[in-house]
Amino acid sequence: MLATLIRLLGSFELAEEALTDAFLAAAEQWPRDGVPANPRAWLVSAGRFKAIDRIRRRARFAPIAAELARAEEAVMDPEPEPIADDTLRLIFVCCHPELPPDAQIALTLREVCGLTTEEVAAAFLATPAAMAQRIVRAKARIRDLALPYEVPEPEAWAGRLDAVLHVIYLIFSEGYAASQGDAVIRAELCTEAIRLARQLVELTGTADSQGLLALLLLQDARRAARAGSDGGLILLDDQDRRLWDRSQIEAGMALARSAFARPPLSAYTIEAAIAAEHCRAASPEATDWGAIAGLYDLLLRADTSDVVQLNRAVAIAMRDGPAAGLGLIEALLARGGLDRYRYAHAARADLLQRLGRRSEARAAFRTALELTRQAAERRFLADRIAALSDDG
Repeated sequence: MLATLIRLLGSFELAEEALTDAFLAAAEQWPRDGVPANPRAWLVSAGRFKAIDRIRRRARFAPIAAELARAEEAVMDPEPEPIADDTLRLIFVCCHPELPPDAQIALTLREVCGLTTEEVAAAFLATPAAMAQRIVRAKARIRDLALPYEVPEPEAWAGRLDAVLHVIYLIFSEGYAASQGDAVIRAELCTEAIRLARQLVELTGTADSQGLLALLLLQDARRAARAGSDGGLILLDDQDRRLWDRSQIEAGMALARSAFARPPLSAYTIEAAIAAEHCRAASPEATDWGAIAGLYDLLLRADTSDVVQLNRAVAIAMRDGPAAGLGLIEALLARGGLDRYRYAHAARADLLQRLGRRSEARAAFRTALELTRQAAERRFLADRIAALSDDG
């Protein structure tokens, strides 16, 4: 409904206001008059008329009245949409190619997917204030360029697909490793991201979308083992692998094999292959870190980000020893791009501890703790700091 109103009204803010007004009207009228035969069309039409009232009150009705009137018939008798799923359709609408890629993704996560500005900022390793400004600028660009916010035709999907994939990936990431709050995992976000990824595979059939779905299924298969009964965080090596969802792992591996056979390989497909290596290992000791490090070398060709380089450094530490990985992580931190990334400092602390450099490890864990807003992670880090205290 929001996607339809954005298309009809040409304004994100006006459409949001219109939909809110329509829901209020429904809350008043439907208990009295009954639910209409076509609730969606009723709400869209009510929202449109509420928007017209708002425009009239703002003395800007005349310039767009004719266009809104022409849309009346289409609203009440809408044609089938090329993208059936409401949320996926609106993600495609918001990932407009006239916006910078990071602005497309940030705006969509905030306005469509319901993540807070703080959660979006965490996904981009940015401050909430900087992210809020980025979203404001994106909305201003939409307004200034009068961008047509409408569902693109299938031939235009390819130009938006990368951003759509990234949005779904970040929804899952916030669910799988929540940036704040009490719970380690936000299961509803993981489930929604997987649902959207399935829809995208059915809609496009691309290897990239297959690779993303494979990655999400393989990561989510470990969900039940990632938190204890007390809600505490359980790291991969300490997880009860009997709790992993084997049917989901098999489905993810089948998708990963299919996507891997369709070059060029996307970052999601390579990450899915890495996740498959973890899922394939019957125990931590059976993990093939040589294969994983090799896959990270391949991943760097598709994604040179600091986070990928950090994960590669951890894999090298597991393959070649903690000193090899520590040097890579410290070089990354020296560049400044991971200053606010709690996992970078936690990884450095872990390697320092493995090397017996206790005081340095304790300081690094404290830095990670200062950057962490998630309750279970904070307890985990505090326990690691306490274990490294001078009195043991």
